[in-house]
Amino acid sequence: MTTDPSQPPLDAYIRDHSDPEGDYLYRLYRATNIHTIHGRMASGHLQGRLLKMFVQMARPRNILEVGTFSGYSALCLAEGLKALEAEEPDVERRLYTFEVNDEMEDFTRPWIEGSGLADNISFIIGDANELAPRLGVMFDMAFVDGDKRTYVETYEMVMSLLRPGGYILADNTLWDGHVVDPAYDHDRQTQGIRAFNDHVAADERVEKVILPLRDGLTIIRKK
Repeated sequence: MTTDPSQPPLDAYIRDHSDPEGDYLYRLYRATNIHTIHGRMASGHLQGRLLKMFVQMARPRNILEVGTFSGYSALCLAEGLKALEAEEPDVERRLYTFEVNDEMEDFTRPWIEGSGLADNISFIIGDANELAPRLGVMFDMAFVDGDKRTYVETYEMVMSLLRPGGYILADNTLWDGHVVDPAYDHDRQTQGIRAFNDHVAADERVEKVILPLRDGLTIIRKK
C-alpha cells in the first residue's frame, strides 16, 4: 500500500485499508480528470468499492443507473454483478445505464467495451426519465446520479420500476454542504437536491439514511 501525499492523512488511511480499485478503474478515473471538464463527478475509489459491495449484498438481477458520465460507477456496479454471476452462473444479471449527454458517448463507450464487463452492461444515450419505463424491466437496485434539478422526478420514475425491497442509491445529496448554506438558496441544483431530500424524508413508502461519504450518498429501501 502506498499513501498519496496529496490526500488528507485520514482519507489516505481509509483508502489504504479498503480494497484497491484496480488498474483499469485507476486509469479511467485519471483519464476522466484529464479529458473531461468535471472529472470529480466520477465516483472514484472509495465510493466505487462501496457500490460494488452493495451489489454483492443486495444481489440484484437488474440495476438502473441514471447518469453514466465516464462509466466509472457503471463498471463498479457491473463488477458486483459479474461476481454474483460467478456464484450463480444460471442467473442473468444486467446494468442499464443512461447518459443524457450524447457528447460523452465517444469517451465512455470504449472504456465500457474494453473493461471485460460489457456483457453485463446496456449503455444507453438518452433521458432515463423517458426511456427507462419503455424497457419493460423491473429493477432491484438503482443508482441515481443525474440532473440534480430533476431528482424528484427521477426518484418517482425509479420508484415506479423498483421492486418492493429494492434499493435506490442517490448521489450528491449533501451537495458540498450547499443544502444547509443560505448563500445557495437561489441555485437551481441546490434547490433540486433540497427538494429531493425533503421528498424522500417525508416518503412513507421507503426507509432511508444519508451517508456523509464524499458529497453525500442516500441509501433508500422501498418497503
